[in-house]
Amino acid sequence: MSDVLKIADKEFTSRLLIGSSMYPNQQVMLDSIAASGAQIVTVAIRRINLQGQHLSVQQLLTQRNLTLLPNTAGCYTAEDAVFSAELAREALQTNWVKLEIIGDRETLLPDAVELIRAAETLVKKGFVVLPYCSDDPVACQRLVDAGCAAVMPLGSPIGSGQGILNLYNLDIIRARISLPIILDAGIGTASDAAIAMEHGCDGILLNTAIAKSDNPVLMASAMRKAMEGGR
Repeated sequence: MSDVLKIADKEFTSRLLIGSSMYPNQQVMLDSIAASGAQIVTVAIRRINLQGQHLSVQQLLTQRNLTLLPNTAGCYTAEDAVFSAELAREALQTNWVKLEIIGDRETLLPDAVELIRAAETLVKKGFVVLPYCSDDPVACQRLVDAGCAAVMPLGSPIGSGQGILNLYNLDIIRARISLPIILDAGIGTASDAAIAMEHGCDGILLNTAIAKSDNPVLMASAMRKAMEGGR
């Protein structure tokens, strides 16, 4: 059965997006990505070294025919996020961006006002925008209206591993929005991933739950299977 995830003008056979940070080393990162089956890998443009002595993250991932999704992690204003996205477009030759603007340094919760402002600007500049946002149906609709290619509501705060704290809001978002919904942040266990898919998410973005686990490669495989089962 053909079951592709379509975002903007691209199609993917995997519905798992994976991060590239916090792994014990690059080899574990690469092995985990392979085990996950993910085809989209996020990279923080402010944190990666594009001119390192060894092969850069960019080179390692593109050699494996993976789609790089630069994100604006570390940005706190719309202006900073737009600048980072433009830097990523120049450096990585992609107009795709995971838009992330943090409003609180402790919880890393998103700033909806700045996020919508940045999304509107980036769409006008020709970017394919995938915004990390709160699980607020109103904010998600505003991002759709701004022209985003998908919405990426959190399940719970970044790195918390608390799973999906508000399934009711997630169901409202699913019922009202026809664009792809990628659950982003908070997934801690394989069962969390299965539940997200059962509630109609089109995909999931994972990082901490895999990278910081005792066995990242095994966890990546478990997440992949849980998502397939939930789907």
